[in-house]
Amino acid sequence: MNSISSLTDDKLLGLLKTKDHKAFDELYNRYWAVLFLHAGRLLKSDAEAADIVQDLFTGLWLKAATIEIKVSLSLYLYTATRNKVLDRIRQKKTSSDYLASINEFIEKGYVPTDYRIREKELSIIIENELNALPAKMRKVFVLSRKKNLSYSQIATHLKVSEHTVKSQISNALRVLRSKIKPSSYWLFYLINLFN
Repeated sequence: MNSISSLTDDKLLGLLKTKDHKAFDELYNRYWAVLFLHAGRLLKSDAEAADIVQDLFTGLWLKAATIEIKVSLSLYLYTATRNKVLDRIRQKKTSSDYLASINEFIEKGYVPTDYRIREKELSIIIENELNALPAKMRKVFVLSRKKNLSYSQIATHLKVSEHTVKSQISNALRVLRSKIKPSSYWLFYLINLFN
């Protein structure tokens, strides 16, 4: 019988579909270095290139039984590596753009007028909804969110169990969420009601 290293990619791929570890090891040893160099040349980072190639081979192993490769294995691996590299570059650009916008926001140190108006409107809505809560629930919620007391401090202060406090806060949040438009949730966070 031929040694595993003398088998063609197609035969190794056939064995890989049966979860043959030796076939996987051979494919890994056969292609890892060239794919690593390819990814490294595009990313300019050995660590990221190694991550990409490792992810590629992990996916190959996990999907081995169902994977359908209609081109040569080398072309498939090369293309998959390139696609993973391009995805990583896009992710880095998106992250970079996001961080740049946050830094710009921080440097300018202001909240646009539209957001301030919406925050004020939402604050009024929340206050109205808080006032509509049952008295005990409202008191527990205010002590938690506005006075920043812990569950145990509230329980001691009101002479109730911590479970009751937790239940009241949970119910208050559920009521408030149902009364506030989903698109306004981020403002709900902004005014620290979910701290």
